Order: sequence, then structure tokens, then C-alpha cells
Amino acid sequence: MVFFPSPEETTNNTSPSTYHTFQDPADVVLLRSQLLNWYDKGKRELPWRTVAMTEPDINIRTYAVWVSEIMLQQTQVATVKDYYNKWMKRWPTVQDLAAATLEEVNQMWAGLGYYSRGKRLHEGAQKVVSELKGQMPRTVESLLKQLPGVGRYTAGAIGSIALGQVTGAVDGNVIRVLCRVRAIGADSTSPPVTEALWGLANMLVDPERPGDFNQAMMELGARVCTPKGPLCSQCPIQSHCRSYHKVYVKQENNTNRLLGKLERMPSTLPDIEDCMNGGPCALCPTEPWDDELGVQNFPRKPVKKPPRMERTLTCMVVRSGEGGEDEYLLTQRPNKGLLAGMWEFPSLLLEGEKSEMKQKGVLCAEISRRLGVQLNKSLVQYVGEVVHIFSHIHQTYVVYSACLKDCDAQRQIENTQWLTKPALQEAAVSTGVKKILKLYDSVESQEGQTSKDGKRKKTTDVKNDKKPQTSKKAKVSAAHNGTRQLSLSSFFKTVKEEP
Repeated sequence: MVFFPSPEETTNNTSPSTYHTFQDPADVVLLRSQLLNWYDKGKRELPWRTVAMTEPDINIRTYAVWVSEIMLQQTQVATVKDYYNKWMKRWPTVQDLAAATLEEVNQMWAGLGYYSRGKRLHEGAQKVVSELKGQMPRTVESLLKQLPGVGRYTAGAIGSIALGQVTGAVDGNVIRVLCRVRAIGADSTSPPVTEALWGLANMLVDPERPGDFNQAMMELGARVCTPKGPLCSQCPIQSHCRSYHKVYVKQENNTNRLLGKLERMPSTLPDIEDCMNGGPCALCPTEPWDDELGVQNFPRKPVKKPPRMERTLTCMVVRSGEGGEDEYLLTQRPNKGLLAGMWEFPSLLLEGEKSEMKQKGVLCAEISRRLGVQLNKSLVQYVGEVVHIFSHIHQTYVVYSACLKDCDAQRQIENTQWLTKPALQEAAVSTGVKKILKLYDSVESQEGQTSKDGKRKKTTDVKNDKKPQTSKKAKVSAAHNGTRQLSLSSFFKTVKEEP
């Protein structure tokens, strides 16, 4: 490792502002040309780019880019493409989206994650139709002010791509590219770095092709200047990169040293040490350069807080539907907070350590409230555990099940519904719910099979001895360790057992 010298150890008069930016306008012009030539030759064909280039209606074009930018937040391009195509086929205009229900939007968004994004798109469309006479905002400032969920980056991206406004757009990919190109090593989330990056983005953006330039910067970060294993040899703007220059000089000096050439390789470009002569720099790194990381020394991010650990009791309540197909009880989450408005199996946050019988008792009380019956907790059966990771929560679902006959539960309260498996797969449910269903199906396939008359038969090769784990450090239970599913008709003491 090489530590950066103190201000007293340096003699160069290069100021921080000139080191971390571009002094010569000719360099900016050259960078634009190099980047756009690379982009034109090999850019990915993406559906939202096609709309931005070919759609003559500015309202549809702006709406289409807005949808794509919201979907792309925290989500990979490969995942977004299918969702985007389905969305635009169903709601090709902002008026179409405004006329949809939130339930339909949540259903379409299911599996994409960060579900509040879909809700904000819906709210924004309704605002455009009701308050803006159906006309999408036409400037970066109005996009920021009038559309919920649109921040500085999203407004810049929509403004430049759909409206041709000359403005930068700084997302995670652009942060990485600019931090490496100008050796910005301070915390990339700090206010000084944020403002410096936006200043660079606005300086560099091509005034003739702002949308293409911003997309080229993002493309470069996604395909070449990647977080790990960057392809520096393929970078079209390599000659402008301070980080690459530092790596190159060190490699050449090491080679000369091995060959017995003691003279140091001369450098005509400033090094990061040159920035420190005037005192501490808000953009320079405070940690030493790591030779093994190379350009991956930048950007520097603060250490993320570990996700919050949560355990949630979940009960899959199953009944036989009118056509003989199993139906599952789902309840709707509140309209605010995590997974707002989505559907899930009856669930309760597990606070503290509870025995298996206490867990069953809590679930019985919840199911009784939902269905208006008194249940026998000893007959609720443990299935297993499912882990699902949210951005800030490490969620473990402790899964139980209870099987009803069609006559066992006819009453249900508001915000509940019974769905068949195909309907559930298409409903507004999270990935976590689908994981729970997959676990249940796996246990069912190993433990029993349903005969034509609807009775469940236990297989002879699976032991019914798995117990729930209550420790916070419990491992995920394997699906084959579950237990047999029993009819909830036995929950009612007054109901006679079938022969």
C-alpha cells in the first residue's frame, strides 16, 4: 500500500478543483466524441431507447421514459425489460395508467421489488391527468416539482432523453465512472462529492446529444467501468482517467525495477498527491491507495448498516374451492409502509422467543379473527422456514399451515380473499410469498398426495418429526422436514370426524 503524503510533503501547486475536474475545454470535446462514437457502435437495443428515438408524440415519449427510469431504480436492465414491455402494452399512455386501479398496478409490479415505485407512478399519472390536463411536465424543474418519486437523477434522465434538455444525470454507474476518471476518493455519498459529480456531469454532457451522452455514461459504467473486474483496455475514455493513469505508471515503474532500471518513469499528468498542497481536499481519499485494487479504489462508499433481523409467523390456510382446486387465504397489507397494498398469507411479526405452542396460539387467534371461528391450536402444523432479503431487512418467515374443507370457512372480513394457485401466481404478491408457496408445495409433494375424493394421504417415507426453530440464529429449515397437513375441520369441537 502507498499512503498519501501530508500537505507539507508535497510541492506541486495544482489546486483541488483543477485536479478533480477538466481544465482544457478541448479535453471535454474529445471525451464527448470518444464516448459517443463508442456508444453509437455498440449500444444495447432497449425498448425504452427505441421509444425515445422513434416516438413523435412528446407526451407519450416522456411518459415512456419516465416509466423506464422508475423501473430501473435499484433494478437490473435484464429484469426490467419484460416488465416494461408488459406495462407499456397494457398502459401505453399516461391516461391509461391513470385509469387503472392500484390493485392492477401492484399486480403488474409484483416481483420487481421496491413496490412503492409502482404506487408513485400511479399517483403521478393520476396527478398529470387531473391537475396537468393530461400533459407530462416539459422541463427538469417541473418534473422534479410535479411528479412524486422523481428526484434529481430521474428528472435529469427524463429531461435529457425524452425532452432534449442539456443536463447531466448522475446515477450509480455515472458516479463510478466519474470518481475513477477524476480520482474522487472521498465518500461518494457526501455532499461535497455529490455536488462535484453533478458539476462534472453538467460540464461534460454533450449539448447536441444530451440524452445519448447520459445513456452512454450509464452504459459505460454498466458494461466496462464495472464495480468489479473493470475492462479498462476497452474503455473509450481511458486517456482521461486519472485512476487508470496511476495504475499504469505504477505498473511501468514496477517493470523497470524488475529489469534493473532504477529511474522512475516520468509523468506528464498530475497525480492525486498533487491535489493536497493547498490543505485537505473534500474530494480526495482519506484512506491509502491499495495497489491490488487498482482503479477499484474508487469510488469509496461508507460501510452499509447490516440489515435488520426479523422473524414473521405465517400461516397458509388452504381450502377446497368450488371446482375442487385448492384455494389459499390471503390478506392485504396496509396502504403505507413495506409492501404497501400487497397481498400475503396471514402473518404476524414474531417478537421475542416463543415456543411452538405459543406460536400456534398466536396464529390461531389471527385466523379466528379473519374467519370468525374458534380454532384448536394443537392442530396447526409446522411447515418450515423461508428467508427473504429486503434492502434493509433480513426476513425469516416461520411457516405453518392449516387445511380446511369448503364448509369450514365461509365468512371472511374485508381485505381478505381466497385464490387458487394460478391466480395467486398472477396476483399482487411479493417474491417472499411465492417462496413460501414453493416451500409448502415441496413439503406437500413429499408428505402426501390428494386423492380424487379430496382426502389427503400420508406417504410412508417421510417422518413427521420436524420442530420449528425459535433461535434468532436458526438456520433455514429444509423443505423435506415439514409435517403432514391436516384438515381444519378438526379445529371445531362440534364438528364430527369423517369416517
